[in-house]
Amino acid sequence: MEPRPRDEMADYTGRDLLADKKALVSGGDSGIGRAVSAAFAKEGADVAIGYLSEDADAEHTADLVHRAGRRSLLIRGDVADEQHCIDMVERTVREFGRIDVLVAHAATQEPVSDFAELSTEQLRRTYEVNVFGVFWTLRAAAPHLAPDASVIVTGSVNALRGNKSLIDYATSKAAVHNLVYSLAQHYMDEGIRVNCVAPGPVWTPLIPSTLGEQKVEGFGGQAPIGRAADPDEIAPSYVFFASNRLSSYYTGEVLAPTGGEIQAG
Repeated sequence: MEPRPRDEMADYTGRDLLADKKALVSGGDSGIGRAVSAAFAKEGADVAIGYLSEDADAEHTADLVHRAGRRSLLIRGDVADEQHCIDMVERTVREFGRIDVLVAHAATQEPVSDFAELSTEQLRRTYEVNVFGVFWTLRAAAPHLAPDASVIVTGSVNALRGNKSLIDYATSKAAVHNLVYSLAQHYMDEGIRVNCVAPGPVWTPLIPSTLGEQKVEGFGGQAPIGRAADPDEIAPSYVFFASNRLSSYYTGEVLAPTGGEIQAG
């Protein structure tokens, strides 16, 4: 990618906000997931990194965790497979003993120019990854969540205002936003907080791999700030929700780093 996204949190200094915490980040091999994993490690957490198939990318993220002096665990597989979601959680618990912070970040998108051409196969794939994968991962993790655990789901600005070409993606993200609202209420009495980060345009490998050249050129220029974010600029939102010190009074919230886009309602 040119330019390369900033996703290593190279200039970030941790404050032990997650000292000795155990985290699982799905979709942690690159982009926002990599930046989140690196930031968590710098804050003192061991990090399990779920990823689809990009071994070299995942190993690079693991190396960033190691450089911060923390343990990492790489877990390869597709969150569209229910059994993989269960195995991902169970491997994390076997290695780390518990889960203090769970980030459900893995997702897919594929634009369409005509809604009538949106295939059932694409619709199913989008929902299996973006909705079922989140549901299965959170359900498998629920019995293993530590007291005062934090669950963070990656949503999207598209869930808040729709998108004419990412129709199935936008609606899938709206579904997980509502899952956050519902689970925040469900787990309130247990002290488990459930929140969502819903970014605007972010320059990650997902963009050139799924959008056409015309849309990649000038990507993010529609944001009021005039550019896309780098993953390093989004990861601190996850640190905020992960840390009880910073966000103990926050649950059922959608934090939307969108570069100045004002949301109605």
